[in-house]
Amino acid sequence: MNRPSLFALAAAFLALPACSTLDQQPVEQLAVANLARANGAPAGTVELVATGNHLSLVVSATGLPQGMHGFHLHTTGACTAPDFTSAGGHLNPANNSHGTMSPGGSHLGDLPNLEVGGSNVTSTTIDLSDTDRAQILAWLFDADSTAVVIHRGPDDYRTDPAGNAGPRIACGVLNRT
Repeated sequence: MNRPSLFALAAAFLALPACSTLDQQPVEQLAVANLARANGAPAGTVELVATGNHLSLVVSATGLPQGMHGFHLHTTGACTAPDFTSAGGHLNPANNSHGTMSPGGSHLGDLPNLEVGGSNVTSTTIDLSDTDRAQILAWLFDADSTAVVIHRGPDDYRTDPAGNAGPRIACGVLNRT
């Protein structure tokens, strides 16, 4: 083997650790909510997942009207049809104002609007606040758990307390997996 080939082989060997995925953390499913519409028909799922200390919601919803829809975490893990008011108000453990555009906002239950296309389907991943993972889990899984709710209209990101998103059209309770 000539000297340039040895150098190429050594360089390739040293580069192998840089290509490794050992530093990537696995995604862990912590909870799932099965969404239902007011008529009881399935409307998809919302999964709470963790990558290390980072928490996200993975949304896969179907059968929803086309357009923008408010999407929130609600204080009570109950989804009684047809209006889902059993889910209570938005999850707001720090008592902030509602909305990312409000001077005193936002709170944990404030999430980005979901955009539903012509196929009446949406899927997205939403990162939760940078608050401590253990604290968020304590808020989500308190004595009465937490519901995820999709509203008929878009959240305006400023109207307190609920973003003026209109009636609730789908709901699911986060259950630990």
